[in-house]
Amino acid sequence: MAYILGLVIVGLFFGVMHFFTELNVKQKLTSTIVLAAVIMGAIFFNMMQSAKAEHVRDVMLRYNQGQNLICGELDVTKINFSLSVGTQTFIGRQESTHAGKMVSASECE
Repeated sequence: MAYILGLVIVGLFFGVMHFFTELNVKQKLTSTIVLAAVIMGAIFFNMMQSAKAEHVRDVMLRYNQGQNLICGELDVTKINFSLSVGTQTFIGRQESTHAGKMVSASECE
């Protein structure tokens, strides 16, 4: 849907540029290509952010289910780490050997 909306916006932009400006064809095409690149960049950025958010939700779900997580060199479990939902960070429990360590959920596999 986002691709279609992006193409419609680029098409409308080119139509307005074509009929209501006195720019030459090269300037119109350059402007349209720049706008298309910006829109495609925004769509790509949103897709990457959605994938990252999905990964973090998956990691948090697996943690809540009691599964072991590999986060860098650490083995994150409910026994050794607590979860800060607001910051999406695992924090080492005081009674564990990982006391005070903080690991972002996005770093986990």
